[in-house]
Amino acid sequence: MGDPNRPVTGYPAAVAPPPNPNGYSAAQPPPQPPPATAYPYAAPPYYNNYPYQNQHYQDPYAAQRNTFLRRVIAIIIACTIITGTILFVIWLVILPRIPEFQVDSLTVSNLNLSNSLITANWDLHFTARNPNKKITLYYDEIAAAIFYESLSIADTTVPPFFMDKENETSQKVSFVASGAYVEKWAFEGMGKERAERTSIRFNVRMVARVSFKAGAWRARRRYLRVYCGDLSVGVALNKSSGNLLGGQRQCRVGL
Repeated sequence: MGDPNRPVTGYPAAVAPPPNPNGYSAAQPPPQPPPATAYPYAAPPYYNNYPYQNQHYQDPYAAQRNTFLRRVIAIIIACTIITGTILFVIWLVILPRIPEFQVDSLTVSNLNLSNSLITANWDLHFTARNPNKKITLYYDEIAAAIFYESLSIADTTVPPFFMDKENETSQKVSFVASGAYVEKWAFEGMGKERAERTSIRFNVRMVARVSFKAGAWRARRRYLRVYCGDLSVGVALNKSSGNLLGGQRQCRVGL
């Protein structure tokens, strides 16, 4: 019988656990196998406390660069418009016109056609006019050639000359062909025209570099092209010389 003076706790006395049938203590669980992983070290911890992790990076100077580029483009466009307007106003004030050319005479002498060879001398007189009231013209590097249809027979150069406002000048150009070979179709064509029409049609072409100037304004040099076509020169079979038929001829001029 127990001691009546002992306080009652209400808890049974500790009883030793029964032995584990597997041979391990009940207080210690059996060892567990290591987790299946391919890494020898544990994965690093994941932190999700970066406030700018999902935000795009913004260049603080991008807005300044865009503004600068827009200003540069606007300045270029404005300068282009202003320059074009100034040139247009100048053109309206000056009203430049293309010069005019006219053939006054064309003579041929010492003409001889034989064995696809041609020998002849040509003398061309032409008049150039400047129809501009405010522009002076200066011609240099003038090349001239005489053709039969599209075949060049002889060429030469013309001395430079100056033309004042609303002025005109006459020039003389001489061409020489001494035993020059011509293609069969051209040789036969000249012989046929000479036999049937007692004349031969020649063409004259000139290319000149011309400068336009009006006071302090000077335009860049341009190439002026002059074409004088169908210049019929009367020369019979029994003659070796002839003159232009039909009087003066206007030439086509273009830049």
